[in-house]
Amino acid sequence: MAWYALQHKPAQAERAVANLDNQGIECFFPQIDVETIQGGKRRLRREPLFRGYLFINLDLTDPVWHKLRSTRGVVRVVSFGNKPAPIADEIIQSIRKGLESAANAGGIHKGDKLEILEGPFRGLNAVFQEYDGETRAMVLIDFLQKQHRVSMDLDQVKPG
Repeated sequence: MAWYALQHKPAQAERAVANLDNQGIECFFPQIDVETIQGGKRRLRREPLFRGYLFINLDLTDPVWHKLRSTRGVVRVVSFGNKPAPIADEIIQSIRKGLESAANAGGIHKGDKLEILEGPFRGLNAVFQEYDGETRAMVLIDFLQKQHRVSMDLDQVKPG
C-alpha cells in the first residue's frame, strides 16, 4: 500500500474524508491551528496544511479505485501520465511529526517566563499574562520589590 494525494472540492474536505472513511479508505487530512486576530481578539482557527488536498493510503490493485472519482467531495486523484503519483511513507510520517511538534510548540502561554531584550527593563525577567493586541504582550515584572503589569512589544521579549 502507498499514499496518494487527492484534490477535493472547495470547502468540502470534511465531506470527502467522511465519504472516503465510509468506503474503508485510510485518509490523512493534515490541519494546523493558526492564530488570527478578529475584532481585536486572538482566535485559534484550524486550517488545512495543504489547501485543496488530502491523502489516502491504498493499494493500486484495490477495486475501490474506480469509485474515487465519483466520491462526493473528491475532484481527482493527483496523477502523472494517467497513473496515480505515489507518495513515500516517509514523507507522510515526516508531515505527521511536523504537525505534532508544531502543536506542542504553540506560542507563549500565560505563566511562561520571559526575558526582556530591549527597552528600559532590558535584562529583567517577566511572566507572560496575556496578549495585548496583535503585536504586544501584557507581562508582570518584579521591579523595586513590587510586581508591575506592563505592556510591551512581542519583539522585546523572548522565552527564557
